Amino acid sequence: MSSRASRTLYVGNLPGDIREREVEDLFYKYGPIVDIDLKIPPRPPGYAFVQFEDAHDAEDAIRGRDGYNFDGHRLRVELAHGGRGQSSSIDRHSSYSGSGGRGGVSKRSDYRVLVTGLPSSASWQDLKDHMRRAGDVCFSQVFRDGGAIVRLLATGNFSESAAMFGLKAESKEKKKKL
Repeated sequence: MSSRASRTLYVGNLPGDIREREVEDLFYKYGPIVDIDLKIPPRPPGYAFVQFEDAHDAEDAIRGRDGYNFDGHRLRVELAHGGRGQSSSIDRHSSYSGSGGRGGVSKRSDYRVLVTGLPSSASWQDLKDHMRRAGDVCFSQVFRDGGAIVRLLATGNFSESAAMFGLKAESKEKKKKL
């Protein structure tokens, strides 16, 4: 399992009236969330710590949400530094389980494709449609820098599908064994 520090994000410059559910809505699509610790000081901006089950999901969330404009506030998203104890604001802290209220179980994948060199006109929909030739796409996101992430379900022979695009297939589990 990944260390807690590499799975926990600091999210800064949050509006003073934000709720935990809104923080969840910003980050749930990157992967299962273990905990959200929202801090609203007497004077804004607020901040939060968001802990993911997987470090790769935390990295994806940083790429997708750092600099994101939320309600007129440009979010600052980075790996949390150092350890933190239990929250002193019990009323805002809860043991969070990301399984409720979404109308189904989130699809998870050990196969992630990182794409670079996309034109500025590329959309996540176009990329998802294109990558369907390789298998069942459960997630895609295109970034401003021309990069993208695509997650594929392991329903067939991913190695053959990856070869279609001139890629080498490697799962997170294989990376852990190296």
